Amino acid sequence: MSEQARRRPHKPYRRPQKDPVRMLAFEALRAVDERDAYANLVLPPLLKKAREKGDFDGRDAALATELVYGTLRRQGTYDAIIAACIDRPLREVDPPVLDVLSLGAHQLLGTRIPTHAAVSASVELARVVLGDGRAKFVNAVLRKISQQDLDAWVEQVAPPYDEDAEDHLAVVHSHPRWVVSALWDSLGGGRAGIEDLLEADNERPEVTLVARPGRSTTEELAAATETLPGRWSPYALRMAEGGEPGAIEAVKEGRAGVQDEGSQLVAIALADAPLEGSDTRWLDGCAGPGGKAALLGALAAERGAFLLASEKQPHRARLVERALAGNPGPYQVIAADGTRPPWRPGSFDRVLVDVPCSGLGALRRRPEARWRRRPEDLDGFAPLQRALLTEALSAVRVGGVVGYATCSPHLAETRVVVDDVLKKVGGAELIDARPLLPGVPALGDGPDVQLWPHLHGTDAMYLALLRRTA
Repeated sequence: MSEQARRRPHKPYRRPQKDPVRMLAFEALRAVDERDAYANLVLPPLLKKAREKGDFDGRDAALATELVYGTLRRQGTYDAIIAACIDRPLREVDPPVLDVLSLGAHQLLGTRIPTHAAVSASVELARVVLGDGRAKFVNAVLRKISQQDLDAWVEQVAPPYDEDAEDHLAVVHSHPRWVVSALWDSLGGGRAGIEDLLEADNERPEVTLVARPGRSTTEELAAATETLPGRWSPYALRMAEGGEPGAIEAVKEGRAGVQDEGSQLVAIALADAPLEGSDTRWLDGCAGPGGKAALLGALAAERGAFLLASEKQPHRARLVERALAGNPGPYQVIAADGTRPPWRPGSFDRVLVDVPCSGLGALRRRPEARWRRRPEDLDGFAPLQRALLTEALSAVRVGGVVGYATCSPHLAETRVVVDDVLKKVGGAELIDARPLLPGVPALGDGPDVQLWPHLHGTDAMYLALLRRTA
């Protein structure tokens, strides 16, 4: 060591500074990764705690929310970019390090945060949660990422469309390849339609309110907050500017709720399906967590009909009870397995089964689901979906109507299930659901209905209506 180096004073060690916004975003991503949690369940309590501690204002909460959801939505694209900037397979990078890198990549490529601020804030976060050694690795990778914008990176890491269309779309729009393939099969058509759909999956959805008929009105909700009218449902309002729906009095009291417009349309269509004879007993056979049950209960109450809301999981049945509390009409909530029902065959005039599914229709709201699901998961849902629809057809009287719904557009969970059950059970027929969604365009050839985020602004809800004939 030279004399000059020995005389140079040592730079004092600076302790890393905790940034509450980025710490919270990192904590949320770790919960999603480690506990298979959903961001829409993890984030609200973290934000509430931060506000109570005085760490956050409204802008901080908005930034933390954008960092979490933006990172999750673009995870596949960012993974491809990060992989191009390191000298080892991505799977060999520790998950906490990858979360910090992904958060940094989103700030650099998906927000307006200045480059210097995005890199320095991410490196500071790395020092706090990973240590100084791995923070140097984070710094080196993010500096490479900062050399190009998102479009340039995507052009570099995505295969050309003409060589591998599905893989190109998977990287560009940050969806697993198998999900791209499945959505494309269900949607049909050419490149423009699937690109529009994948882009819509990556957009932040509006919060949609439902005014439960007979209990509140859209006028009451509109007076309580800044909203836009619903596109299709007469009971819907859209909180286009965000806001806190839980602060609205009607929502606090359960007279209104938060419910995607596609979910509202499914309940309304079942309630409006034409019947001959009695219309006094309705069943929601998969009622948790209670949004559709609450709307059905309000619609049933207007006609003096009784609603039985059944949910297999006791904790979800309690959520249904909470959603239906105060409903003016007769109803009952039970914890029961819809594949081994306690009710007698032919007991109901209208039956809804919104069956458990892959959730590929709600990727706007749960972006992490696209990375969590696997193609083999569909094999696990298939027997349950068929059993629930079979028992629903048994539960309805001759002349009554069953609504089969999923929050998935995957053909294996929609038309294939309905066709298989109709062939097996007999004594039932499909009826055209399209006239029961008046004013809603692009509903296809029928008789079933598939809604789409890019066409209708809703989750990708599927509905088939079946009438019992014998």
